[in-house]
Amino acid sequence: MTASQHSQQQPVMLITGGSRGIGAATARLAAQRGYRVVINYLSRRDAAEQLVSEIEQEGGSAVAIQADASAEDGIQALFEAVDQHFGRLDVLVNNAGIVDQVSRVEELSYERVERMMRINVVGPFICAREAVKRMSTRFGGHGGAIVNVSSAAAHRGGANQYVDYAASKGAIDTFSEGLAKEVAADGIRVNTVRPGVIRTDIHASGGLPDKPESSAASIPLGRAGEAEEIANAIVWLASSEASFATGAVLDVDGGV
Repeated sequence: MTASQHSQQQPVMLITGGSRGIGAATARLAAQRGYRVVINYLSRRDAAEQLVSEIEQEGGSAVAIQADASAEDGIQALFEAVDQHFGRLDVLVNNAGIVDQVSRVEELSYERVERMMRINVVGPFICAREAVKRMSTRFGGHGGAIVNVSSAAAHRGGANQYVDYAASKGAIDTFSEGLAKEVAADGIRVNTVRPGVIRTDIHASGGLPDKPESSAASIPLGRAGEAEEIANAIVWLASSEASFATGAVLDVDGGV
């Protein structure tokens, strides 16, 4: 087998919101495990290109693709770019998502709730739709895996902080279970990783930059998690080692 033929056989993983935090950690690990990695980003071009450079310097294969993963035209353009670059897709990691400022429900604006659901729920739905079209054996694909990134907030509710965020992640849990049953016969496994408090900069965007430290006392393992610990779970669920797992929810939250 030539080097080019070997490259064409390497699986391809698409990670939405892949330029930072859990997405970036997943990209690094997946590249180390032999995936060709597509790092989707919205606005952080420098971070995405730096990540690609790091992966390539370590002998991996990666490409950064700018697209709004919450807009249908952006998602379609993203998947078409994957088709052009690699001609195949084996794993979708629905990782892109947002949190917002701490707020009670009676203070929420319509615009905030609509934005939360569009980015955290509608985007992953449409990304999964496009992935299924490419992976499903019904459509001539060779199967694959989808890993959705949820949150411990989905079952804890987010009261007095961000019920809208928690509700969006609850929707992802239900979506994952239904989709897993729908596409199992098509060779596609769908699973969910539900992180607890993880040391990334998403907390600052929600107005709680010190949350990893302040939450430690309420976490049975006594600390916040690291992005790499979530990446380990994502890459495992995507791999053949998890070949009999579909519709599963893997809590990686320190025991909360």
